[in-house]
Order: sequence, then structure tokens, then C-alpha cells
Amino acid sequence: MSLELRGVRKAFGPVVAVDRIDLVLEPGTFVGLIGHNGAGKSTTLKMITGMLRPTEGEIRIGGIDVFADPLEARKRFGAVPENPALYEYMTAREFLQFIAEVRGASGIDDALALTGLGADADRLIREYSQGMRRKTALAAATLGDPGVLVLDEALNGLDPPSAASVKAALRAKVDAGALVVLSTHVVETVQAVADRVVMLAHGRVVADEQTADMKPGELEHLFLERLEASRDAREHA
Repeated sequence: MSLELRGVRKAFGPVVAVDRIDLVLEPGTFVGLIGHNGAGKSTTLKMITGMLRPTEGEIRIGGIDVFADPLEARKRFGAVPENPALYEYMTAREFLQFIAEVRGASGIDDALALTGLGADADRLIREYSQGMRRKTALAAATLGDPGVLVLDEALNGLDPPSAASVKAALRAKVDAGALVVLSTHVVETVQAVADRVVMLAHGRVVADEQTADMKPGELEHLFLERLEASRDAREHA
């Protein structure tokens, strides 16, 4: 299932957070979205998932306009926001059962297995560490096996074995035809797991590359180079 952004712009008063992004992301692709603090990553993902309305432009998931037909669009994606909200007095299993009922979805056991929450699924979420809360949000996002997964810093707080397991599970979903969009500050993670990297700087796409074409460590060098060029362009605008 594809994801299309056409002329997407978001301004908060005089501040332009996202400046006319054009992207077409294809199914069966693991996309890494990187950028400096304030680059526009989270704002872009919030617009993709319908949490923020663009000032200009349109966003389509599987051909469905996210704002013209939000209910239909939401059937096509699962999302983990940067700070996921969970019902703390539910267990993880109860929370997933609730989300599954709302969505008309299934796959609770698969979602628990993907994130390694099985042994702790019947504990209250309020007892969870940040990493376990992140796992719960990830599990909820995968319910119903959506065609698109939008993950904002979703690997933050996971211990190395859990992160490795989740990355392997996400890769399996991509290989089965899903589109995964992962925002992260960790450049090494992107080069290790993503097929394609989209780099934002000051609200604009400054690089869009295939990671298979990059040598080890090349992505970090490219990121710093493009960030410096973006800063220079802004200073001389």
C-alpha cells in the first residue's frame, strides 16, 4: 500500500515546520526518516496519521485522502506516536483487546509475540517500564496487519534484544509487502534496517537515497553535509 504526499506544507503562524514536501513511498519498502531536532519529522508523521491538518497539500494512503475520508484511511495504517497514550489501569492484553474491538481487527497473540510482551501481557500497564510501554504501543499498531506502519521514534527505550526482535519482525512485514516508515535520530539504525532514507532539514527534503547504494558510515557523512548546506541556504536567503 503506497503513501503519497503532494505539496505538503505546515505552518504554525509565521513558523513553517514543513515546507512543501513531495514524496511517493511504495509498498514493500522500509523507509527511514531522519533529521535534526525541529526538522519537521514528527509534524510530517502527525499529518500522515491525521493528527494535524496540513496548511497546504494532500496526503493519500492506498489512494485514500487522509482528511477527505479519515475513517477509511485509518483502516489502512497503524501508528506509534512519539509519546503514545495508553490506558494505565488496563493490562497490555486488555488494551490490545480494546483496540482490536474498536478497529474490528484481530491478531492479538501475534502482536504480543512480535514485541515479546507475552510473559507480561497480564500485568497492568502502569507497572511497565518505558520500554514495555513502547512495546505495547507497537503491538497495538500492528493489529489487523495494516498495509502501512508509521513509527515515530518507536525503537526508543527498547533494550538491544527487544530492538533486534522488533526490527526483524518489521523487516518480515516489509518483505510481505507492507510499507514501514520509521522516524529516528539514530543514523546507524536507519542505514542498518532501511531500504530508503528520506532526510529532512528545516522542513524540507534534502536527501532521498537508497541505503543499498551507501558504504558503511556514508549516511552520517551525508546527513551532516546536507544539514550544513541547509543552514547556509537559510542564512543567505
